[in-house]
Amino acid sequence: MSFNEKVHAFIPAKFYVYLSEAFRERGVRTFIHATQYYAGQRGRRMAQKALRDGKELTYETYVEYGEWVNTPEVIESNQANQVTVKETSPDYVMHITRCPWQIQFKEMGLTEAGREYCAHLDSALCRGFNPYLIFNVEQTLHDSDCCVQRILNVNLPAELKIAKKKEYLQSFEYHCAHSYWAYSEVTASVFGAKGEAINAKVIEDFSTEYGQEMADALMRYRYVNFNVIP
Repeated sequence: MSFNEKVHAFIPAKFYVYLSEAFRERGVRTFIHATQYYAGQRGRRMAQKALRDGKELTYETYVEYGEWVNTPEVIESNQANQVTVKETSPDYVMHITRCPWQIQFKEMGLTEAGREYCAHLDSALCRGFNPYLIFNVEQTLHDSDCCVQRILNVNLPAELKIAKKKEYLQSFEYHCAHSYWAYSEVTASVFGAKGEAINAKVIEDFSTEYGQEMADALMRYRYVNFNVIP
């Protein structure tokens, strides 16, 4: 097993379980905030790279500076993202009919966690990149036959193909570590020692599921500043 999209989904799923069990509705609200916090950091890193390159913070640039692509492991298992662009102007509309994150949440029996995660992640990611871009998640695969994402008033030509900059992609080890430490930071900040206990449970479950070596890899990122370009 290597770090991939489904491993990445495991982390917020476990935080949702422990936060909602321990603190009920307040735990769910904290989970949503942590998801937005994590996503906002990713978006701001993307914006910093784009600004460094002299780019405007448009939706086209947002796509270009995305930090991940599907891993070979997920592609080979036929679980990679399947996306169809339905409109490009005035709004950019995508229908997603397959997603490894949704698959992982479902396999864990945690559709509720996936519903909250996916409802808030991408809109917060886009706000982190540029708060003047409006990214709406209208429905998700957790409740429907496809996820519908709409970005308002981007007015892109239908024939435009946007490729991600390969030099700015991050490994899923990095993304998983970022996820763990972002959720841990918020959980400990809100709930103190009880939050720290949840953080410990999540990394213990991660080690049980994926092995101590992968858990140790996450722990090595403890002092990384995920707010800035790595």
